Amino acid sequence: MKQTAYWMKAATAALLAATAASASIAQAPWPSGPVTVVVPFPAGGSVDVAARVVLPRLAEKLKQPVVIENTAGAAGTIGTQRAVRAKPDGQTLLFAVASPISVAPLVSPNTIKYDALKDLVPITPVAVAPFVLVGQPGLAPRTTAELLALVRAQPGKLNYGTDGVGTSMHVTAELIKQAAKLDLVHVPYKAGPQVLTELAGNQIELAVLPVTLAQPFIKDGKIKAYGVSSRQRWPSLPDTPALAETPDLKSVEIESWYGLLAPARTDPAIVARLATEMAAVLAEPEIQRKLADAGLKPLAMTPAQFADYLAKEKQALSPVISAAGIKLD
Repeated sequence: MKQTAYWMKAATAALLAATAASASIAQAPWPSGPVTVVVPFPAGGSVDVAARVVLPRLAEKLKQPVVIENTAGAAGTIGTQRAVRAKPDGQTLLFAVASPISVAPLVSPNTIKYDALKDLVPITPVAVAPFVLVGQPGLAPRTTAELLALVRAQPGKLNYGTDGVGTSMHVTAELIKQAAKLDLVHVPYKAGPQVLTELAGNQIELAVLPVTLAQPFIKDGKIKAYGVSSRQRWPSLPDTPALAETPDLKSVEIESWYGLLAPARTDPAIVARLATEMAAVLAEPEIQRKLADAGLKPLAMTPAQFADYLAKEKQALSPVISAAGIKLD
């Protein structure tokens, strides 16, 4: 996907929608005070990093403070539930990723009390980044092919860490396992930073982590990078191959979006304005630089495009989760 052209077109579409909705905004001034954005993951994680790049600039556009509220727990579903239950007045928003939106309802259909595609209104993604398969610093294999050979020689002996059962990281790891027919043991943690620390300390052997979180440790040589989950090599890690470069993993292609959503029944004029303002934020060179430094690419869509994207993502993830037998109910 040509990301730059894509978000420029999306910005134009969002601007037209916001212009049409301006009369409604004028009748009911918004925002009427500080806007709370729920980040359903801990401070310092990849979702929090992405939010803190773009939201301060959004606050300047809205001329009101934007307060980040880290409400972590249960793979992002606690914070997401908080946003779902919020008053749909535009004063409480959600900054999320796929785990609580597309993955959790598939993994825990009897436990999750919300339908993200009905109980939330997609506003726009703001960035995208792949995951990266990484290993402890002392692991012998130098390439992905050598790593696959080692795993196959010792089925069920090596382990990998993620930020929990039924998260995007877990699903990505299962996609890798299924593609290459690997037997690995899953070690779930509560948060990505904890996985990273354990990996660098040789407490676990492998991990699937967001590029945003892992790349400082990769560049410092504290962990080994075997491959990113994007189809092509990622700009911030040009020396790390794409997993798809290895024949047994040629089908692997998955990226993580970071995006903004609102409670259902939020005024469409508010949603349109937020999409417009965020598209303008993402077009700024300084924001693009900050996102790139964090291993992220800007990605803007209209609310309708984002809703379609999420519906297709859930449909694509369903067979992976079913084949892996991931269930929490």
